[in-house]
Amino acid sequence: MAYAALNSTIGGLGSTATFSNVFDEVSKAAVDLNVAERLWASWYLWMQNDTIATGIMSFVMHELVYFGRSLPWIIIDAIPFFNKWKLQNTKVPTWREQWECAALVLISHCTVELPQIWLFHPIATYFGMEYGVPFPPAWKIAMQIVIFFILEDAWHYWFHRALHYGPLYKSIHKLHHTYSAPFGLAAEYASPIEVMLLGFGIVGCPIVWTLITNDFHLVTMYLWIVLRLFQAIDAHSGYDFPWSLRHILPFWAGADHHDLHHERFIGNYASSFRWWDYCLDTEAGEAASKKRRERKLAEIRAKKAQ
Repeated sequence: MAYAALNSTIGGLGSTATFSNVFDEVSKAAVDLNVAERLWASWYLWMQNDTIATGIMSFVMHELVYFGRSLPWIIIDAIPFFNKWKLQNTKVPTWREQWECAALVLISHCTVELPQIWLFHPIATYFGMEYGVPFPPAWKIAMQIVIFFILEDAWHYWFHRALHYGPLYKSIHKLHHTYSAPFGLAAEYASPIEVMLLGFGIVGCPIVWTLITNDFHLVTMYLWIVLRLFQAIDAHSGYDFPWSLRHILPFWAGADHHDLHHERFIGNYASSFRWWDYCLDTEAGEAASKKRRERKLAEIRAKKAQ
């Protein structure tokens, strides 16, 4: 439904209309929309500036999800009962470490990520992103998010691996490795260059997808961001529970995969899946090291036998 048509229904409300007034009028005029779609349409109609409306909604959503998802891990870190599932159980973050980390991340969000969030709407709509109502069907949203997970994982693997090259590590990536035993809040504890470089895989993939297919909606972007934030924070949580997703999906990276990366400072470069590290022999940990030693010994024996 075009916003222009809905605009005509609220034209008589005047500039002093509240969001509630707009929502009531939209609900009367668009009975075919569900509650979420009516709230969405009402927000844009009430704001009367689509770039600002998207910017505010995007930033607030990002902060609520990031710190909201981190909060359970902060609580878990404070309860000794959960220590048996902590991967590096002798390195529980202190309150001071978590506070300092949260402060730097918040500053980064307001200075580095906020301008990018604000520019996303005009750039993405220029390439064809939709943001009207109704929303796309659930199957299409799910399909596109799966594709973004796969594409972003590839981007993250190669650029993350590049950031472990000597000069790049020292000047860019070292900050993220401040904590050898990561915790949820540290997911976006990184230098501005790293935030923009790795963040392009998260934001850039949907924009490129839009450019190629001309079939993408802002609500899909939000759901993708929410799930990717959950993945990043959980991967940095430092906990591996029996019900963690990687025990259900063996190719899912999970906290144990990324925790080893922070502990060893090398290997396990992918974000969401294990296949890049497996295929390119960059897995970290004792099991992977043992396989590499055994393979080298087998090669040596084979040469001697010739």
